[in-house]
Amino acid sequence: QVQLVESGGGLVQPGGSLTLSCTASGSIPGFNGMDWYRQAPGKEREMVATATNGGWTNVVDSVKGRFTISRSSDWNTVYLQMNSLKPEDTAVYYCKYYALDGTANYWGQGTQVTVSS
Repeated sequence: QVQLVESGGGLVQPGGSLTLSCTASGSIPGFNGMDWYRQAPGKEREMVATATNGGWTNVVDSVKGRFTISRSSDWNTVYLQMNSLKPEDTAVYYCKYYALDGTANYWGQGTQVTVSS
């Protein structure tokens, strides 16, 4: 069974930076993805960034130019480097690890990011 452990959340001032990490205890064979989602109070969970073990990455328009997603060389860890943080980035951030063919799907426990002055 795969377990995902997230870290790196916290309280930061607007304009500040944080880096989130999510490490999988096991691996999914074949092509897979590791995504970052976030959920603000009273809102639906939304995908923020995605990265496959083929090296493809993407971030949503609302964070483009500010957030960068990357994966470790062994493909077991995904990072989200967040710069120029805004109050609207405040949310619980979740890591998702999944097989691209839909045969496996796992979620991390979530880590709180609060951007406030």
